[in-house]
Amino acid sequence: MAPAAPRAPRAPRAPRPLGAARLLLLLLLLLLLLLGAPVVAELRCQCLQTLQGIHLRNIQNVQVTPSGPHCARTEVVATLKDGREVCLNPEAPLVKRMIQKMLNSGLPK
Repeated sequence: MAPAAPRAPRAPRAPRPLGAARLLLLLLLLLLLLLGAPVVAELRCQCLQTLQGIHLRNIQNVQVTPSGPHCARTEVVATLKDGREVCLNPEAPLVKRMIQKMLNSGLPK
């Protein structure tokens, strides 16, 4: 068996160009940012467990997130005065009344 001929040194590899899918995704995200459309940070529901209600005097802020690609149900997250966040059941009668009261108080008369 004859000895193998020495190999010539390989040239360094050029960086691979971005794939078409990556480039398209990058352009789409850039377009969304330029148009001011919100980009969903979490692609899952925030509320795994919900409370039926909580007393209004304990609530500092309420955030209602409608259903969308991140979650199939509407979510109501209340920030309490002690800083904790709790999820409320949007179908509970107390929560519905609380949201309606907040909507009515925010409208100019």
